[in-house]
Amino acid sequence: MASAPSLNQSSLAANSAGNGNSVALSSLMTLFFMMGFITCLNDILIPYMKAIFMLNFTQANLINLCFFGAYFFMSIPSGKIVEKLGYKPGMIIGFLITALGAFLFYPAAEMRVYGLFLGALFILATGIALLQVAGNPYVAVLGKPETAPARLTLVQAFNSLGTTIAPVLGTAFILAKLPEITPATDVALIPVDAVQNPYLLIGGVLIAIALVLMAIKLPKITHGGADDTNAAEVDKGSALAYKHLVFGVIGIFTYVGAEVAIGSHIVNYLELPSVMGMSAAEAGNFVAFYWGSAMVGRFIGSVSLKSEEYSKARIAGLTAIYSFVGYALINFILVLSGKFEMMQGVHFTLIFSAITIIISYISAFALELKNPGKILAFNAFLSVVLVVVSISSSGSISMISILLIGFLNSIMFPTIFTLAVAKLGKYTDSASGFLSTAIVGGAIVPLAYGGIADVSGLKIAFILPVLCYLYIAWFGLKGHNAK
Repeated sequence: MASAPSLNQSSLAANSAGNGNSVALSSLMTLFFMMGFITCLNDILIPYMKAIFMLNFTQANLINLCFFGAYFFMSIPSGKIVEKLGYKPGMIIGFLITALGAFLFYPAAEMRVYGLFLGALFILATGIALLQVAGNPYVAVLGKPETAPARLTLVQAFNSLGTTIAPVLGTAFILAKLPEITPATDVALIPVDAVQNPYLLIGGVLIAIALVLMAIKLPKITHGGADDTNAAEVDKGSALAYKHLVFGVIGIFTYVGAEVAIGSHIVNYLELPSVMGMSAAEAGNFVAFYWGSAMVGRFIGSVSLKSEEYSKARIAGLTAIYSFVGYALINFILVLSGKFEMMQGVHFTLIFSAITIIISYISAFALELKNPGKILAFNAFLSVVLVVVSISSSGSISMISILLIGFLNSIMFPTIFTLAVAKLGKYTDSASGFLSTAIVGGAIVPLAYGGIADVSGLKIAFILPVLCYLYIAWFGLKGHNAK
């Protein structure tokens, strides 16, 4: 999932040489990778927790409510911490809080108390929220201002790399230990070490990263004044007085909500006899294609956002390379882990890369890169089409169409964010805070999705993501106009 950048006017102190910036950017790529990895493990935890605690879909989605709810409650306090202590201390504290939450999974799982598990998850998510608040604005100033969107998209691509790898490892170490659930299954005998051991390891890795970050000398950020050249045409007294920002906040809410609602239920969706009839362990492997498609899209976007530096022919060539290499990487991981046969991996690599290349060429050349609003609307409308195709079909068509929505999601966050803060001048900083808080959509929309699924089934529940994407399409066409 993409994260909210802060576009305040900042500059690097004397230690902003390219060498220092390269070290800092490499550190931030590691940070974003871990945030994506941990976030996407929720998609694996939901079916596992649903089984061992005998939960319905609504109760299982309390996992998303606690995780993304932390953004709503903790984004503003996190901003105060960063403002008081600085970005590097903020990131270090964020890693340590996240590690604490990961370690608390052990006693929560041992006691088999769902409420304690949710509490540990909230603490973990609090650390992630602090990492988001501290890391994003730092990325924005590590280089030329005009290439900031490309850098943000690049680090988000590493975030997506984490979300790509997490389902494969999570399936191997967590879902693979989940037995087939029948009315005769004694859930008290389902092992909890499948959850305990991976999160103990994650906690240890996070502490190690925090220690390394303490030892690294990062460029120091100093803040400048408001951007007078980008001042709002009319000073309305507050950020929320600008309608296009309000519409953008709703856009972020609906985007994150739809993305998480789909990603969190792919395993259960592919288990349906009317879709693929897979086991949970087998279906978990395909979650990698959903988040991996976002990774492919963001690597392509990191090039497309520098369109002035490249010819159309070069962009076309790089698009093809990133699509093929990205999906080859996903399938290589699955083949290496023993989940796919080699020819099966080649088959999916060719199918997914071919479709994403076609989509990229249409959006880049038919709609032109110069109009991000139209590209956003195009991706949103196509997402609606793919959802309808998926719920109206069965087998491989149903599966591939729902997984490819991850590719269309890839450019939505940075595009919505950029359009929402246009012409806000001195209110850009506070606008960024509101947009970050809107990530709580990842808590509320999946919970509502689960409620509909409990009553009407998983396929009918997809009407909710459809409504979200229709709103995003409207924002791209009309709602973002800064008037």
